[in-house]
Amino acid sequence: MFFVRNFAPMDKPMERLWNSNYCKVMTANFALFFAFYVLTPLLPLYLNEHFGATKDVIGLVLSGYTITALLFRPFSGYFVDTFPRKTVLMVSFTAFAIFFAGYLAASTLLMFTIVRTLHGGPFGALTVANSTMAIDVLPSSRRTEGIGFYGLSNNLAMAIAPTIGIYIYQLSGSFELLFWIALAIAFAGLAVDATVKQTLPRPLPAGRVIRLDRFFLLRGWLLGVNMVAFGFCFGVLSNYLAIYSKERMGITSGTGTYFMLLAVGLMVSRLLGSKALRRGRLTHNAGEGMCISLVGYTLFILLPTLAQFSILNSQFLIHVAYYGSALLIGLGNGHMWPAFQNMTICVAHNNQRGTANSTILISWDAGMGLGILAGGIIAELLGYSAAFWAVVLVNVLGVATYFLRTRDFFLRRNLNNTVY
Repeated sequence: MFFVRNFAPMDKPMERLWNSNYCKVMTANFALFFAFYVLTPLLPLYLNEHFGATKDVIGLVLSGYTITALLFRPFSGYFVDTFPRKTVLMVSFTAFAIFFAGYLAASTLLMFTIVRTLHGGPFGALTVANSTMAIDVLPSSRRTEGIGFYGLSNNLAMAIAPTIGIYIYQLSGSFELLFWIALAIAFAGLAVDATVKQTLPRPLPAGRVIRLDRFFLLRGWLLGVNMVAFGFCFGVLSNYLAIYSKERMGITSGTGTYFMLLAVGLMVSRLLGSKALRRGRLTHNAGEGMCISLVGYTLFILLPTLAQFSILNSQFLIHVAYYGSALLIGLGNGHMWPAFQNMTICVAHNNQRGTANSTILISWDAGMGLGILAGGIIAELLGYSAAFWAVVLVNVLGVATYFLRTRDFFLRRNLNNTVY
């Protein structure tokens, strides 16, 4: 086995990773996440300023998007594995883009809640379809590495979009302008994906009974449980960062910088981790990433909490902890996410790639939804500091679960003997 890992690539030239179809899928993925992230940090402020929504109501409204995406994920995986993936991709991308117009039309909190909740459906289907398309257009010998690089398009969008969104809002004071920008970018991504060439997926065997594992990858259930914990943490952070920074830390213009640094950490870790992914060191990358993220989340909440109780009075150190946590969380998630996605794919059979992708995204969305909902409720009852301490606790539980159970669970069920 070790000889295969070390010397097999010398037997034939490396297949080309950056082919035109892969680049197009990455570009479309960037557009879809740009449209998503350009609004994300400002929606709580929009709901509060335009509709007078309280903290717990904001949590309920924003969690609807993730819950709907979660409900659509299992069916998305099934359709992607069963029907032409290009068709599923085009339909879901078109619906995703059109829903941005609904934000412009929503004149009441109820209407906005309905639009936002329904918008999660095509988002859930689109992310499954597009990531599965990326796997299809990658050469098999570069797939593990390519999945890691694919996430760079998400990370770049996360770095640029919130900063641009906040900057445009500060200049114009117009949320409507941001909705128009998201709408235009989404349609641009749709146009790029329309030019991708891809072969049809292998159909299901005739007469096969549709079972639960066509909707959720039962072979990878514990990997999914682990991702719920990490999704919870990021759900609280991404949706309540702006309000927490303003109310508890007095940072009113640093949210865009925070997201940029977080995304820089994500991109750097993707680049640094690509060599380990190419060698198949998935469990190593996952464990390393989780520990780095845990340090980042703890740093984020620890120093401001000490300052609150007059144990630490240095505003400089508070800012260092604030922005330093962004880099650490980004570095950690950038190592962890592609490793978990690859591990889920490695425990799935070839005709279950869509189901494997939907499973890991279902788990992440479930955690995000729980984080948004629980974060709003905890913040309303106990304050935002308590909500972020809950993040640290959940993260500790996730890390402990991985090292005690999940790593061995993956190694026992792994179908790819070139990764470990």
